[in-house]
Amino acid sequence: MAADSDPESEVFEITDFTTASEWERFASKVEEVLNDWKLIGSSVHKPLEKGEYNSGTWKEKTEEISFADYKFTVTHHYLKKESPNGEEKEEPEEDAFPTAMQDLLCMNNDFPPRAHCLVRWYGVREFVVISPGANNDAIISESKCNLLLSSVSIALGNTGSQVPLFVQIQQKWRRMYAGECQGPGVRTDFEMVHLRKVPNQYSHLSGLLDIFKSKIGCPLTPIPPVNIAIRFTYILQDWQQYSWPQQPPDFDALLGGEVGGVEFGKLPFGTCEDPISELHLATTWPHLTEGIVVDNDVYSDLDPIQAPHWSVRVRKADNPQCLLGDLLSEFFKLCCRKESTEEILGRSPLEEEGKENADISQALSKLTEPTTVPIHKLSVSNMVHSARKRMHRHRRVEESPLSNEVLNSVLLYLFPDAAEKPSNGSEAKPGASNANSPPEKEPESYNLYNQFKSSPADSLTYKLSLCLCMVNFYHGGVKGVVQLWQEFVLEMRYRWENNYLVPGLASGPPDLRCCLLHQKLQMLNCCIERKKARDNEKRPCPSDSSGGSAGERKMSGCDNGKRPCPSDSSAGSAGERKVSGCDNGKRPCPSDSSAGSAGERKVSGNDNGKRQSPSDSSAGSEGERKVSGSDNGKATQNSSGTEDRRERGEANQWKSWESWSDSEEEFFECLSDTEELKENTKDNEKEEGPPKENKDAPRLRAEGRLHPHGKLTLLHYIQEPLYIPVTQEPAPMTEDLLEEQSEVLAKLGTSAEGAHLRARMQSACLLSDMESFKAANPGCCLEDFVRWYSPRDYVEEEVLDEKGNTIIKGELSARMKIPGNMWAEAWETAKPAPARRQRRLFDDTREAEKVLHYLAVQKPADLTRHLLPCIIHAAILKEKEEESTEDITSVRKVISQIISNASKFLHHPNPDYKKLEEIINQIMAVETIIARARSLKAKFGISKCENIVEREDLERFVNSLLEETEVSVVGAGRGPAGRIIHNLFVTAQRAALMTFMDEESVKSGSQEERKQNLGAVSDFPPPAGREIILRTVVPRPAPYSKPLPQRMYCVLIKEDFRLAGAFSSDTSFF
Repeated sequence: MAADSDPESEVFEITDFTTASEWERFASKVEEVLNDWKLIGSSVHKPLEKGEYNSGTWKEKTEEISFADYKFTVTHHYLKKESPNGEEKEEPEEDAFPTAMQDLLCMNNDFPPRAHCLVRWYGVREFVVISPGANNDAIISESKCNLLLSSVSIALGNTGSQVPLFVQIQQKWRRMYAGECQGPGVRTDFEMVHLRKVPNQYSHLSGLLDIFKSKIGCPLTPIPPVNIAIRFTYILQDWQQYSWPQQPPDFDALLGGEVGGVEFGKLPFGTCEDPISELHLATTWPHLTEGIVVDNDVYSDLDPIQAPHWSVRVRKADNPQCLLGDLLSEFFKLCCRKESTEEILGRSPLEEEGKENADISQALSKLTEPTTVPIHKLSVSNMVHSARKRMHRHRRVEESPLSNEVLNSVLLYLFPDAAEKPSNGSEAKPGASNANSPPEKEPESYNLYNQFKSSPADSLTYKLSLCLCMVNFYHGGVKGVVQLWQEFVLEMRYRWENNYLVPGLASGPPDLRCCLLHQKLQMLNCCIERKKARDNEKRPCPSDSSGGSAGERKMSGCDNGKRPCPSDSSAGSAGERKVSGCDNGKRPCPSDSSAGSAGERKVSGNDNGKRQSPSDSSAGSEGERKVSGSDNGKATQNSSGTEDRRERGEANQWKSWESWSDSEEEFFECLSDTEELKENTKDNEKEEGPPKENKDAPRLRAEGRLHPHGKLTLLHYIQEPLYIPVTQEPAPMTEDLLEEQSEVLAKLGTSAEGAHLRARMQSACLLSDMESFKAANPGCCLEDFVRWYSPRDYVEEEVLDEKGNTIIKGELSARMKIPGNMWAEAWETAKPAPARRQRRLFDDTREAEKVLHYLAVQKPADLTRHLLPCIIHAAILKEKEEESTEDITSVRKVISQIISNASKFLHHPNPDYKKLEEIINQIMAVETIIARARSLKAKFGISKCENIVEREDLERFVNSLLEETEVSVVGAGRGPAGRIIHNLFVTAQRAALMTFMDEESVKSGSQEERKQNLGAVSDFPPPAGREIILRTVVPRPAPYSKPLPQRMYCVLIKEDFRLAGAFSSDTSFF
C-alpha cells in the first residue's frame, strides 16, 4: 500500500512527437536565411563574358546558425559585375536549367586567377556555404555529413531556391565540400575526392577520362564527345644570370661592405634580396576534344611551346629586407628611447669635473665666492679636448662609435665652408654667404617641406637628418647619433663665438613653416648676423681734423660682448681706447646734422616711406612695419647690472665712462670718435629735460637720419624736412617663443589693468621707433610721427582761412584722441635717442645662448621627433626620384596618398606614433614595388631591347605583372615576352643539369656523351601542377532522361590529388 500511495509511482513520461526536433529546427533556420537573402525561386542570368570572374567584384554575406549546441556559419558568395546597370536578368523560361548548371558548361572563365576555390572547381557565379564555427570541431563522420546534406536538400526543396548549397566536411585544411543544386525536375550533386598522393593510373588524361565516363554511367552508345580544357603550370625558381639589379657593396667607401651603401647625404634604396622569388607560367589548351590529343603514361602531345594561351604570374618574396625602410624603422625606434645623452655616453662633463675637484669642506664657498676661470680654458679647442678626454676616460678602453674618418666626412658634408675656414675667427669666409643662400628650388617636390613641416631640401637641417639616420643605421646606433649631435652642438657654439654664419640656412627670420629645430638654427644665424653687424659698427674710421686730438680709443673683448670702463672719469677725451678683435673693415664716419651717422638702413614698404598702422589703438602697430637689412646700429651687451639710465636728454647723462650702465638690459653703441662724443655732450648739457613740443624749445642735434620723407616737413618747423629715422629691427621669434609669449599675454586676463600691461609689453618696438624719430627730427610732435608711422591716423581736410584761401588742415584720428591712448603715453615716455644708443629690442647674445642651451639638452628621442619629418620628406623625394625612372602608375598614386596622410599627421605637435609607423610601412611598400619592377625589367632585358615596339610591349607587360594577379602573354610562346620566358626556362634547365652531367662525364670519361645528353635536355621542367576540366552533356540516369551538364575538375600536384565532380540527374524521368 505504501508503494501504491507514492506519488512518484504514478508519474509516466509522455513523448510529444509533434514537437520539432533539432534537425528540423536546423533545416528551418537554413530556410529562413535563404528567405532573408532573397535566394528563393528561380532566376536565370545571361551567360558570362570572357574574363568577368577576374574583372568583377566578389561579395559575401554571413550569418550564424546552430544545430543544437553546434554553431555553423552560413556565407553567401556572389559575383557583382562592374556594369552601370547592374546584372541583367532574363525572363525565366519554363523548365529552364538553373544558372549554376549553365555555368558548369561555360568555357569563358576557366581557371580564374583570383576567386573562391569552389568557383575554380565548379565555375559557379553564386553559391552558399555552410561551414562549422570557428571553435567547433570538423564534421568527419559520414552520418553527420549525410544529416547535413539531407537538411540542405529539404531547405532547397521547401524554398525553391536554385542556388547551389555546399557543406564543408572533413578538416578545414583539406577544403572538402559536398553540396546540391535543385531545379525544376533536375538536381546536381557536387562530390569531391581528395588524396595526398596521385595514383599512377590517373596521372594522365586517359586515366581521368576513364573515371569521368564511369561516373556519369551514360547509357547511350556511343558516348557523346567530352570537351577538355587543360592547364599545365611550370615554376621558375633559378634565375641564374638574370639577377636583381641591386647596387653591390663598395668596400673602399666609408660604408664599405654594406649592400646599397652610399656616401652621406644619399639615402640607400632597394632590397637586400631578390623581391621576385618565383615565376609561374601557365600554358593552357582551352578547347580540346577527346581523340584530338593524346596524353598517357607513354606519350603526350601537350607541348607547352605549342600551347595556344600563356599566362604568367610572379610570386613575390615575403617581406624582403628594404634598405630605405630599415633605415627609417631603426631611426623611428629612437623616438621611444628615454635615455638622456649622459645616460648613453656616461656621466656628464660637469659631474666628471666636479668629482675630480670634489672637496666637501669647500662646498659652501663655491656658492658664495667668485671663481676665477682662466681665459685659456674658455677656448673651443680646450672645451672639445676636455670633453673628448672625459668621454674616453669614462669608456675606458672602449672606442668612440664614430671613427675620426667618418666624423670628419660627416662634418665636412654638413659644413662645407669649414674646409677653407681662415685661422682668424673674426674674419668670415668669402664663400660663407654662398653657403648661406637658399638652395635652388626643384619643381613640385621642393615645397614638400611646407606640407610636412620639415625643412627645405639641401638645407642644413635636412642634411643633418640624413647623416644622423645613416649614422644610427651603419655606425654605432644611438651612441653614434649622440656623438655626432654633440659635435654638431660644439660646432654651433664655435660659429657663434667666432662670428661664422651657419651654412645651408635661408637668410631672414625663422621660417615658421619649418620644423622647430630648423627655426632654432635660423635664430642662431640671426644672432650671428646681428653680432657681426654690431662688431662692424665698432671699427674705427680715419680721424679728421676735429677728432685728431682725441687720441686712440680702445675696446677689448668684442667677441664676448663685454666692454671695460676706462679709469679716467672724463667723457673720453683723455684716455686712449683701442679696438681689438674686430674686422679690418672701417665704420663710416658721422656726417653733419642733416645726415644719419648710424649706418644706412633702408625701409621697405610704400614708396614715400610711410608706415602702416594697425586697426586698434593698442601699441601693436609696430608689427605691421617692414624693415629690410640688419640693425647695424646696436651696441654690445654688458654683463654687470646697475640702474637704468636711458634718459639721454638729462644733463647727468653724459658723465665719465664709469657712469655708463653695464646692466644686462642696457646696450649702448660705441661712438665713432671722441669729437662726436664732445658735441653730443655739450648739446645735452644745455638741455634740462625732454624737448617741449613748441617752436621756442631748444632743439637738439639730429642723429640717426636715413633720408627725407618725400616733401613732408615738421608741423612746428615748416622749414625743416621730416626725416625717416634709422630704426631697430623687430626681434625674430620661433614658434615656441611665440607660444610662450601668447601664454604670458593670455595670463594677464581681461581686466583694464591686464589690458594696459599687455599693451605696454607689446609697445617695445613702438617706443624704440618713437625715440629714433625724435632723435632724427628734433622739435617734432606726435602728429609728425603719426604722419610717417600710421598715415591713416592723421586726417587731413581742406578748410578756408581768414583770407578765404583754401588750406589743408590735419589732426589726429578719433582713436588717437582717446584719453589714456597708448601712443600718447609712449610718446611722452620716449626720449630722443638714435637706434645705435637704444636698448636692443633683440638681445642676440641671450637668444643665442638660449638656442645653444636648447640644442645641448636635446635627448636622442627629442632629436628624432624633430628630424622625423625631414627624414620622411627625404624618403619620399628619394622614392619619387626612383619612380621617375620606372614610370609605375600605381606607385605614383600611393606616393600621393602618403604625402596627403603625412601632411596631416606631421603638422601636429605630438603626432600619433602608430600613424607615423603606418606611413613608414607605406614607404617600405613603395620601395618594394619599385625594386620588383627593376628586378622584372632586368630579367626580361628591357634595357637591352633595341626594337622600340617590343620594348614598349615588354614595359606594359612588366607593369601589368606588378599590378595584376595574372597576366596573359601576347602571342604565347611566339611573342616577345614568350620568347624571353622560354629562354629563362631553358637557361635554368641547363644550369640545373650541368652539375649532374659533369659528374656523369667524370664517371664515364666521355665528353661526347655529355654534349649529347645536354642537347637532349627538355626546355621545360616537369609541370608543377596539372589542371584538367572535363565536360559533357548526357542524359542521366536513364536513356530517356533529359540531357544534362556533367563536369569534373581534376588537379594533380606533387602531394595533392583532387577530383571535384558536378553530376546532374533528371528527377522527373528516371
